[in-house]
Amino acid sequence: MPYGKYKGVLICNLPEPYLVWYNSKGFPDGKMGMLLATIYEIKLNGLEHLLTPLKRSNS
Repeated sequence: MPYGKYKGVLICNLPEPYLVWYNSKGFPDGKMGMLLATIYEIKLNGLEHLLTPLKRSNS
């Protein structure tokens, strides 16, 4: 995350309540909004296990 309270946190590690808040407020325009909306949908649908290989490759 490039800004705010969670600056420096991987987008896939953002807490769900933060993503729910963003969903109700409206995601920003552009690539960042698309990434936040995507991770929101992944977490909302219980698909976080799909991110495990990505998290490993980023370590």
